[in-house]
Amino acid sequence: MPPNLLISGGHILDPSQGIDRVADLLITKGKITWLGDKGTAPSQSDLTTIDATGLVVCPGFVDLHCHLREPGFEDKETIATGTKAAAKGGFTTVCCMPNTNPPLDTQTSTDYVKKTAEIEGTVQVLPIGCITKGRQGKELTEMSELAKVGVIGFSDDGDTVASSRIMSLAMDYSHALGLPIIDHCEDKELSDGGFMNDGWVSARLGLKGIPKAAEEIVVARDLALAQLTGVRLHVAHVSTEGSVELIRRAKEKGIAVTAEVTPHHLTLTEERIMDSQPKKHNQLAYDTNAKVNPPLRTKEDIAALIKGLKDGTIDAIATDHAPHTSVDKMCEFGLAAFGISGLETALACLMGLVHSRQLDLKTLISKLTFEPARVISTRYGELGTLKPGCRADVTLFDPNKEWVVDSHDFASKGKNTPFDGCHFKGRVIVTLVAGKIVYRADS
Repeated sequence: MPPNLLISGGHILDPSQGIDRVADLLITKGKITWLGDKGTAPSQSDLTTIDATGLVVCPGFVDLHCHLREPGFEDKETIATGTKAAAKGGFTTVCCMPNTNPPLDTQTSTDYVKKTAEIEGTVQVLPIGCITKGRQGKELTEMSELAKVGVIGFSDDGDTVASSRIMSLAMDYSHALGLPIIDHCEDKELSDGGFMNDGWVSARLGLKGIPKAAEEIVVARDLALAQLTGVRLHVAHVSTEGSVELIRRAKEKGIAVTAEVTPHHLTLTEERIMDSQPKKHNQLAYDTNAKVNPPLRTKEDIAALIKGLKDGTIDAIATDHAPHTSVDKMCEFGLAAFGISGLETALACLMGLVHSRQLDLKTLISKLTFEPARVISTRYGELGTLKPGCRADVTLFDPNKEWVVDSHDFASKGKNTPFDGCHFKGRVIVTLVAGKIVYRADS
């Protein structure tokens, strides 16, 4: 049993309760038991105090979209290393995608992830099950069995279900089970062979582009199918202005849709691919660590994504943490794997939006805690809140702590980050899961 804790004098920010003030927080036997004015907490034996002066104290972050790679790709990441990275980034719950080997399309593979996470995981891991067997888009999984074993939604992440008929059937079953379809929206025929956003940068670099329409076509189709079936549809890693507008209109129509955006799509443009390294002899540098799917887009897209966060069109920020080996990335751009290792830099790069007044702190914390928790219906208890009686998943961070990203210090096996060497302002100091300190920054 973790020790009883008093977190004293922190700026408590809990959007789930509308709390935004300096106060104390009492944790007893792993649960939140009291929140109130500093110095007025009920007396408690064997109490350990954490001085949170100058720190923000908020619910633990909930990541709706990450890749832990185990089973099958342990050279890239394991459940142990991925969850340590999550704790270092302030995340107390992560939802892992099913594109493992074997994929999470059976009770056996899903049970393996759950049991391994219970033994080796630092934070809570919630599995997402496959929509189709082998993620091949041809035959539905036994979705009811996966639901019984505890998946929190269904996705063929990385592989869109191309057949509208099969997707419609999947939505019908998912709706009956009360679970969301988590949608990777990409028309593979249109994006096939593309490496980055289709635009002036791809033309200058001589790289085949991925048009925005490849995402927007599938967003439009699946919104129509969601309206037909009544399923809860969650659109993953939205990256274009057109997708934001489609989702906004769908919400106005009453379609049950939610959406997420990643930190890198909020803070980096397509230009990051060519501006990463010094140029020699007038040659352009190509940064494979900025190669991601969906690709980094334009300033106009970023503005639309931020607007979507502010007006509620986009419900959550999710990392899409995609760790890779150095071999996967240290090669020519066309052969490099898609993906960014994002758990440990998420808060810091997002705080840049707060410090530049593009996004307020309350909105940011809501999109990392309360709102992603609302997307998933879970048997694992109420998440993203500091309500008394709830499990004490808590993140403490210093909004003004300056630091420089060094990927060699990552807990994740994946060192593939376009933020390496970046100067950031804002860093996680302490992460608690069920009242237990699972990460504390070096003093």
